[in-house]
Amino acid sequence: QVQLVESGGGLVQAGGSLRLSCAGPEIIFSISAMGWYRQTPGKQRELVASVTSGGSTNYADSVKGRFTISRDNAKNTVYLQMNSLKPEDTAVYYCNSKLGPVAYWGQGTQVTVSS
Repeated sequence: QVQLVESGGGLVQAGGSLRLSCAGPEIIFSISAMGWYRQTPGKQRELVASVTSGGSTNYADSVKGRFTISRDNAKNTVYLQMNSLKPEDTAVYYCNSKLGPVAYWGQGTQVTVSS
């Protein structure tokens, strides 16, 4: 069973910053596409940012210019640097790993942005 371990969530004021981390299994990390999703109650989980095994990135329009996804294959870790946070960024953030048709999810970490 592949495990993704997330950390870094918490409570922050609007305009503040947080960095999320997600550690994945060494055996497949470097060849997997990694992503961060978020979900609020009653809504579908949505893609926030993703990075391919080759380093290409993709962002949701709502976070472009504020969030940065990066990966460190030596540490088997993907990061999400979140700056200029807004109350509407409040959600549970999930780490995702994709290798071919197979996807794995972390347990989620709560991010709360107060106004």
